[in-house]
Amino acid sequence: MKNFITFEGGECSGKTTIIGEISKLFDEMKIKYITTREPGGIKIAEKIRSIILDVDNKEMTSETEALLYAAARMQHLSEKVIPMCNQGYVVLCDRFLDSSIAYQGFARGLGVDKVLNINSFALEYLPDLTIFIDVKPEIALKRLTLRDKTDRLDLETIDFHKKVYQGYKEAVKLYPNRIKVVNGNQSLENVISDCKKIILDYLR
Repeated sequence: MKNFITFEGGECSGKTTIIGEISKLFDEMKIKYITTREPGGIKIAEKIRSIILDVDNKEMTSETEALLYAAARMQHLSEKVIPMCNQGYVVLCDRFLDSSIAYQGFARGLGVDKVLNINSFALEYLPDLTIFIDVKPEIALKRLTLRDKTDRLDLETIDFHKKVYQGYKEAVKLYPNRIKVVNGNQSLENVISDCKKIILDYLR
């Protein structure tokens, strides 16, 4: 598989805005692409997403959460990501396996090995390029207060989000050739510029 590009980062790291700007760039350059997200992107995975993020599901265990993410990921890969890559499209995806490493592996304490085992099928389809938007949790959570809508993960403590951040740092160590780090604490314009450069260098 080729041309599978993912964007990672903690809550309010700016991934959605950045993907939107990359989409505009691809439109100008006449590059065939699609945008999608995890969990979600297709009907079944979006339904799983609503279960995971529902604030009423506070009883959900870490294991259940990890398995639900893995189920959504498999369906998303099979139904959308793989077919579109095979048709020559660049797939721009908001989150993938590295999110599970950070959130369930580290923040939930399940461990990287268990998360990778649950997602063993996905290891055959790792992204060609991943951009990690490195934003300090304290800065990201200040942005979180500006959100109109709150989901289950937004209710977590600062300690949880610090563990997520550390989990991403470990993912970078695990996949240093694939994951490129962008300083997300700088201005949004500079973050977008850095992301564009990385992606264009990769596509060339």
